[in-house]
Amino acid sequence: MTDHDTAERIHHRACNLCEAICGLEIRVTGEQILSIRPDEADPLSQGHICPKAVALKDLFDDPDRLRKPIRRTADGWVEMEWDAAFDLVAERLCGIVEQHGPDAVANYLGNPTVHNYGGLTHGPRFLSTIKTRNRFSATSVDQLPHQLLAYWMYGHQLMVPIADIDRCDYLLVLGANPMASNGSLMTVPAFPKRLKALQARGGRMVLLDPRRTETAEVADEHLFIRPGTDAAFLAGLLKVIDNENLGDPGRLAGFEDGLEVALADIGALKLDQLAAHCGIPVATIERIAREFAAAPRAAAYGRMGVSTQARGTLCQWLIQLLNIATGNLDREGGAMFTRPAVDLIDNPTSKPGSFGRWKSRVRGLPEFGGELPVAALAEEILTEGEGQVRALITVAGNPVLSTPNGTQLDRALDSLDFMVSIDFYLNETTRHADVILPPTCTLEHDHYDLIFHAFAVRNTARYSAPLFERPAHARHDWEIFEALGARIAARLGVKRSPHPRPDQVIDMGLQIGPYGTMRKHPQALSLAVLKAAPHGVDLGALEPCLPARLQTPGKFLLCAPPEMMAELAAFARHLDAAPEAAGLSLIGRRDVRSNNSWMHNAQRLVKGPVRNRLLMHPDDLAARGLADGATVRVASRVGAVQVEVEASAAMMPGVVSLPHGWGHDRAGIRMAIAEAHAGVSPNDLTDELLLDPVSGNAALNGVPVTVAAA
Repeated sequence: MTDHDTAERIHHRACNLCEAICGLEIRVTGEQILSIRPDEADPLSQGHICPKAVALKDLFDDPDRLRKPIRRTADGWVEMEWDAAFDLVAERLCGIVEQHGPDAVANYLGNPTVHNYGGLTHGPRFLSTIKTRNRFSATSVDQLPHQLLAYWMYGHQLMVPIADIDRCDYLLVLGANPMASNGSLMTVPAFPKRLKALQARGGRMVLLDPRRTETAEVADEHLFIRPGTDAAFLAGLLKVIDNENLGDPGRLAGFEDGLEVALADIGALKLDQLAAHCGIPVATIERIAREFAAAPRAAAYGRMGVSTQARGTLCQWLIQLLNIATGNLDREGGAMFTRPAVDLIDNPTSKPGSFGRWKSRVRGLPEFGGELPVAALAEEILTEGEGQVRALITVAGNPVLSTPNGTQLDRALDSLDFMVSIDFYLNETTRHADVILPPTCTLEHDHYDLIFHAFAVRNTARYSAPLFERPAHARHDWEIFEALGARIAARLGVKRSPHPRPDQVIDMGLQIGPYGTMRKHPQALSLAVLKAAPHGVDLGALEPCLPARLQTPGKFLLCAPPEMMAELAAFARHLDAAPEAAGLSLIGRRDVRSNNSWMHNAQRLVKGPVRNRLLMHPDDLAARGLADGATVRVASRVGAVQVEVEASAAMMPGVVSLPHGWGHDRAGIRMAIAEAHAGVSPNDLTDELLLDPVSGNAALNGVPVTVAAA
C-alpha cells in the first residue's frame, strides 16, 4: 500500500439521493469513507444535509448491492460475464420483437433515473432502439399533472414554475412536506433556514394537508383539508379574488390568453358548496384569498398530495391560475422559472412534450411525452391479444411497491416471457427478472444534475467527479445502455450513430447554455470551469423571463386549455352530485430518512422509532373499538394489509396514513436490513382504476378504505 492509498483526502460533490442536491464534503482514506459532512460553501444548499446523505457510505458498502450480472436458473441466481449477459438479453428481446412486434416489449423507468445523468443522456437512446409504444415510468405516479399543465400553458413540459421562497412574503402550500423532502419539483435544500428567513422578514406560510406534518409544525397556519378536495379550495380562492376584484395580473395581461374565460366559469361555482366539499369554512377561504391577493409577493405551490389525487390536473391548473390572476407568476418572490446552465428548454434537442398521440390498448389511457400511465402496465401484460406485453425492461425502478395495485402487477410480472432489470438490488420487482444488470454505485461515477438544477430556487451549477474509480468488473449505466443498444440495433437492422459520453454531452450543454462560452456570457461556463469549482458555481437569483421564455405559439400564456375547461365543467357536475363524505380515506406520507423503496437497506436510515405504522385519529380508533398499537386490517377494493396502528392527533378525523415504499416481505428479495423492517405497501391498497381523468395519473391519495381489528 502506497502513501497515496493511506493519505486522507477531501472530496466535494452533490448528493443525488433526492431532489435537494445538497453539497457534501467527504473525507476518505483509500476506499474507506471516514465522514460525510455538509459543504458549507455550496451556493444552493448553504451547509445543509439530511440523514440520507450520510447513508451514501452504507449504499457503497452494502453487501446486498449487486456487483456483477446475475441470471435466473433452475438452481437459483448465478453470476455471469457482461458480454454473455448482453448477448443473452439482446437475443431474448429481439426474438420477442421479431415474433410479436415491438409493442410486445415494454419498459419502465424508475425515479432514480432522473438522479443519474448517465441514465438521462443514454437511457432514451437505448430504449428507442425498440420502437415500442408501451413505455412507462414513475412520472404517472408522481408529477404528470405538473408537466402536462406546463406543456399546455407554457409550451414545454419542463416549464414548471418554482416558488421564489428566498424573496416571498406569502407562501401557500398544498399537499407538500418540504421539511421532510427539502422540496419536490422545487429543489429547496435548507428549507428550514429559508422558511425562518421568510418569517423573519414578516412573511407567512399557510399549509393545507390532511395530516399535521413536520412542515405544518413550523407553518404560520395549518388547515386540515379532506383528501382529494383541494380543487374546491383553490376554486374558492379564485372565485373570491375575481368577485371582489382583488386580482391584478399586471404585465401578464399583455400576453395572457383565456384568463377571463377561465375565471368566469370558476366564478359560476357556489362558494358554500366548495367550502362544504373541502371542509374549510367560507370565511377562511375568503380570508386566505384576500391575504394572498394583498401580499406584496406571494406564491402558491402544490405537490404530491394534490398531484396524486383524482383531480390532480385540475388542482395544478387552478394553482397556475391563482399565481397568474394575482400577478405573481414570473415576479420576484412569486412563482418563477429557473434558467439552468444546461438549458433543457431553449435547446436544439429539447422535447416540449406531447399528449394523446396514442392510447393504451386495453383501457385507452392517453400518452404523454411518449409514455403511457403506469396504472395500465399490469393489464397490458395480463390481457391477451395483439399487442400484449410479453417482455419488460425495468431501469432503477420498483413498480411492485410504487404503482397502484402492486399485488396485481406482482402477478403480472410472474407471467412474462422475459424480463431484464438494470438495477443493483434484488428487490420486489427485479426478483421476477431473468437477468439483472447492476450499474455502478453513485460514488463510482461522475454526476451533473440535469433535472433538479432546472427546478431549483436559485440558479446554480455543480459537477461532481467520481469519488472512487469504477471497478474493472463494473459498468456504468450508460455503458450498459450502449452495449445493449448496439446489439439490439444490429439484430433489428436499426441505424445507430456514434454518441458522446455523458460528460461530453454536459460540456456541450454548458457551452451552448445561457451562461456558456458560445453565448459570450461573462461566466463562460464549460465542464472545465465546473471541474475547477468543486463547490459549484452561483449563477444568481431567479429572474423574470416572460414572455420570451414561453414556448407556446405567439408566446402567450394559455390560461384556458380546452381540456381544463371541460374538466372544470365535469367538476361542477361532480359537486352537484357529490354525497357527503363517509368512511375513511387513505393518504401517503414521507419521512426525511426515506426516499421511495430503495433507501430501506441502510441501518442508519431505518433505526430508531418504527415509521411504517398506520396513523389514525384517536376518535376513529375509538369508534371502531380499536386500541393504539393494535394490529389492524386495512382493506380497499383491490386488497388488504395487516399493520400496527398508531393513534395520532396529527391526523384529520376520517383520514389514515401509510408511508410509501415499504412492503419488503415478499419472498425472494435480497435486502436483509429492509426485510427485517418490512412494513406493508400502501400500493397493495391503491387502486389502478382510480385515476385523474385528464392525465391518467394515479390517484394514490384519497383511496377509500376500511380499518378493523385484524
